[in-house]
Amino acid sequence: MKKIKIIGIIISFILSFILHFLYNIFPNFITSIIAPVNESIWEHMKLIITSNLIFGIIEYIIYKKKEIKVNNFIFSYAISSVIGILLYLIIYIPLDEIFGHSLIVAIILLLIIFIIINIIDYYLINYKEIKHSNIVGILLIIFTYIIFGYLTYYPPHINLFYDRNNLYYGIKK
Repeated sequence: MKKIKIIGIIISFILSFILHFLYNIFPNFITSIIAPVNESIWEHMKLIITSNLIFGIIEYIIYKKKEIKVNNFIFSYAISSVIGILLYLIIYIPLDEIFGHSLIVAIILLLIIFIIINIIDYYLINYKEIKHSNIVGILLIIFTYIIFGYLTYYPPHINLFYDRNNLYYGIKK
């Protein structure tokens, strides 16, 4: 399992770079919900959850194929993704406000967040079965993407949602 988690960190990190350009290549409603539509800090949080969930599907297939029993699987991915988003924002926003945007800081922090996410996942899937945890996980994932969708199309006009490169909020109409 630990090897799979290490591979998960690497694959999630690589997926985040691919997902960064997904909306530009395939601009449509679905890609606007799961991938960034602009260069705002908020839109880049989609990279965390979507990359994590895509690898989660791969990981689930591996565990099924090798007949490895895991607990709270969907729940672990939902919780770790939300924690990852919150941690990224809590750490990055003050750094961005104080020092300005730094691509290298953003990328290093993203890698650190993927490491933390996979540690959380590892402990939750090895923890005893939590009743109804996967239903809660599914609802949390759906709710998170609803929030992303809504805030992509109706972003508040605050710094978190502002694309400083292109000078607009949300999705360009």
